[in-house]
Amino acid sequence: MGILIYIVLAVIVLALCYVAFNYFHVRAMKEGTEEMAEMAGIIRSGASAFMKTEYRTISIVAVLVALLFSLFVEWGSGLTFILGAVMSSCVCILGMRSATYANVRTANKARESLSIGETVKVALAGGSISGLAVQAFGMLGFVLVLIISPVNTETLSLSGHGLIDVGLTGITPCLIRVTTYSLGCSVVAMFNRVAGGNYTKAADISSDILAKIRHDLPEDDSRVPNVVADFIGDNVNDIAGNCSDLLESFVATMAAAVMIAGMLFVRGEISEEIFKVASLFPVILAGAGLLSCLLGLGFAAIKKMGENPSKELNLATWISAGCTILLGLAASWLLFKKDGILLPDNFKLGWLSPWLSTVLGIGSGVAIGSITEYYTSTDFKPTRKLAEIASEGEAFVVTKGDAIGSRSCLLPILLIAIALIIAGFVCGIYGVALSALGMLAFVGATVSIDAFGPIADNAGGLAESCHLDAKVRVITDKLDSVGNTTAAIGKGFAIGSAAFATVSLIVAYVSSYIGAGQELVLNFASFWVIAGGILGGALIEYFSALLTDNTIESAKIMADDGDRLLSIPGVLEGKVKPDYNRMIATATKQALRKMLLPSVLALLIPVVGGLLFGVEFVGGLLIGATIVAIPRAIFMGNSGGAFDNAKKYIESGAVKGHGKGSAAHKAAVTGDTIGDTRKDVVGVALDIFIKSMSTVANTLVSVFNSIHLIKFK
Repeated sequence: MGILIYIVLAVIVLALCYVAFNYFHVRAMKEGTEEMAEMAGIIRSGASAFMKTEYRTISIVAVLVALLFSLFVEWGSGLTFILGAVMSSCVCILGMRSATYANVRTANKARESLSIGETVKVALAGGSISGLAVQAFGMLGFVLVLIISPVNTETLSLSGHGLIDVGLTGITPCLIRVTTYSLGCSVVAMFNRVAGGNYTKAADISSDILAKIRHDLPEDDSRVPNVVADFIGDNVNDIAGNCSDLLESFVATMAAAVMIAGMLFVRGEISEEIFKVASLFPVILAGAGLLSCLLGLGFAAIKKMGENPSKELNLATWISAGCTILLGLAASWLLFKKDGILLPDNFKLGWLSPWLSTVLGIGSGVAIGSITEYYTSTDFKPTRKLAEIASEGEAFVVTKGDAIGSRSCLLPILLIAIALIIAGFVCGIYGVALSALGMLAFVGATVSIDAFGPIADNAGGLAESCHLDAKVRVITDKLDSVGNTTAAIGKGFAIGSAAFATVSLIVAYVSSYIGAGQELVLNFASFWVIAGGILGGALIEYFSALLTDNTIESAKIMADDGDRLLSIPGVLEGKVKPDYNRMIATATKQALRKMLLPSVLALLIPVVGGLLFGVEFVGGLLIGATIVAIPRAIFMGNSGGAFDNAKKYIESGAVKGHGKGSAAHKAAVTGDTIGDTRKDVVGVALDIFIKSMSTVANTLVSVFNSIHLIKFK
């Protein structure tokens, strides 16, 4: 079976070659006018400066955490933690750099060709660099961990310890290293989402306040100094942050599946032969998904695009998903259908059980994305009604938007619950982990098509600020609209996979301290578990409030600073350029100053809870946080998306008598201001938060079981 790992490694190398080809292909294109090149240079340098400053802090935290793992948990776990952080960082930097090259070239292609079909090819080429890098780098690190620390029957029988032996037992080095690799990805993702979200939304909100409310200027007007910071924010959050977010989710699902396989073998619930193929199948499935992404994106690259590119883009996604399903079927047959192999009793459909679990994940992810689109797209009633009620004032907009967000939670969570039950029935807890991986097995395609949206959005901003022909903005707005739809589907996959992966991680956590032969039970009649559950739910609310407060405070500071710059003689008249660098520095300072506490909470909460109260309390903490976080993330994402698109619907002139500058439009801008923080700061960080807590708990479960300060008999 070792040969299969090296085949997967070859697919990874092929994907990285395609990434390199697209990167140099995009860079070779023309930037356009001198003004476009100048503005793009400011965006690129500002984004790079932000990332460099941010990674100084991330590096310090990563090294300290890695040192603690190596000293006190398992000596190699710190190295795999660093590897995860490095892989995630590479993807962020590469995605950000490629997007800042692709945005201006997309605008220029629209300027030169006035063709939607030709323009979308440039944006998609830039997006595919991010998307394929997410899956390729995530898998590369994971495969390297498995090659260096193979998960097999010999390594599972070993107990490891840190460089300083504190007497812990039951730590399996190979599984600890898989877990800490995932945790390294999670830590970088959390920092990027918190800091990038604060940066982009503070810039976006302050830009809207200055342009649309205080000075009645067009959107993306270059006279507003906050506009360029907003452009930069699109790259550091919607591209770099999204890349690290989805890489973390993808790696966490692979790690959860391998951990579950190891746990089942250690507990004696599966044979040695089943364990070998069960720990290999997630890697083969992910490799099949990466190959499928290359086929789907390759189709989109050579296919001639029409005036409505959403059809071809959706087809590329479906090709990737369909090929993943077919190749996953072949992998399931190859690994689980062998003469003489005795499958566990909970494989209800035999060798088809693992494959069906992955299909359940893919299907529920697509369905959740479609539900998200229904509640957030202007093509459907909820968002249109929200736009129409804006004429009644801000209170009606906010109340109606909240109702849309709350209503949108039921169906996605019902789907998640049904898929969890079916996957668990068909293939046990291993099937639940595979469902999570199935959702993200072709993440390269979903991120590629998602990432082209922010590139198109940036291109539209450049077209506006560089005073290009209005026809150029029409093209970029069309692409941005398509990108909003694909982003809705991407968020569905991210939230759904977080639910599945966290359930798998919680089961793995409980199994780590309950002995073999005993039933896996987290006792909800225990006051320890109930106390942890209540606190876990409350911490989600606190985390959400912390991110919201930080963003709004930064936005207020940036709006006031922008007003001061606009008051300089000649700036508002367009005769003098504002000091963009000063505003970029303000955005960077605020984002980095406010990122540390929220980012380390996910690390500290389970550590403090476990050391004080023990394993059961942390189990309750994880359950409570997950139950509150999943609907909260859906509410935040969908209400925020509805607010945003309702504003755009009014701006398009679709609500008669209430266009740009009207009272209804200003009320919708208020809703959009609220929604910006919800969908792009809080909602996207919650799934990372619960997975990070669960991963930390799995890494340190032996510590919590051996050392807890408060004990009641």
